[in-house]
Amino acid sequence: MVKTYVITGGTDGIGRALADMYLDRGQEVVVVGRNAEKGRAWLDAARRSGAAGRAHFLRADLSLLSQTRAVVSEIKAGFAKIDALVLCARHFRTTRLVTPEGFENTFAHFYLSRFVLSHGLADLLEPAPAPVILNVAGPGGTAPIHWDDLQLTRNYDGQRALAQGGRLNDLLAVAFADARPATRVRYVLHGPGTVRTSFSGQYTPEVAAQIETIRRSARPVHEAATTITHLLDTPPTTRLSAFAQSTPLSSDGPSFALADARRLYARTRELLGD
Repeated sequence: MVKTYVITGGTDGIGRALADMYLDRGQEVVVVGRNAEKGRAWLDAARRSGAAGRAHFLRADLSLLSQTRAVVSEIKAGFAKIDALVLCARHFRTTRLVTPEGFENTFAHFYLSRFVLSHGLADLLEPAPAPVILNVAGPGGTAPIHWDDLQLTRNYDGQRALAQGGRLNDLLAVAFADARPATRVRYVLHGPGTVRTSFSGQYTPEVAAQIETIRRSARPVHEAATTITHLLDTPPTTRLSAFAQSTPLSSDGPSFALADARRLYARTRELLGD
């Protein structure tokens, strides 16, 4: 049976590796990315391999809610069911940027887009035999959540923004399960470790040099993607689970506090105007 996988950040790194793996297996893959040229290159590669009819590319800047919501609408219009939603897109910013819609870029791209996609596509996942959302965000972190300044208007730092984003995604998973007690969808948080990805972002020259050093000693992309395919192919039986590479993490710690998840869920709904 052919399954359908929706993969954000699917033109580079882990997302691209997963997209290629599932196309090679004969599955249908929808890749979401901001770079139209990379999207065309992926479609061309799929065409050369004989998978053109199963490969789809949606261009979207996921830091913009309007484009994220458009992705949800396009997928709903084109598919009656999807089997997996894989959230890989991430973009680092050394300097703080406010989007035209008024949100801090990292907060919008790394957290809000994943919230909208998770909840927006949940109904398409429910009919699948083993539906799963896999959120690649580095679960179980200990970075503080700046509740009074979620978008870091004061003392912005790119690493702080990403670290808080990881925490917010942990709470997104908890709130998803809490808000949908009867759901069949398994929500899996995954931390791939340091991987030789594209490291998409806006860096200072000094940080860019550090990134190149990290990339040389990082895990190969296909190794990280293979670990993820095991979780997608056989999702955990629990509604919420978290992994550091292939090692299970407890979801009972402070990073997954239900009260915090409900607080963030309510705040997010306010921000989205829902």
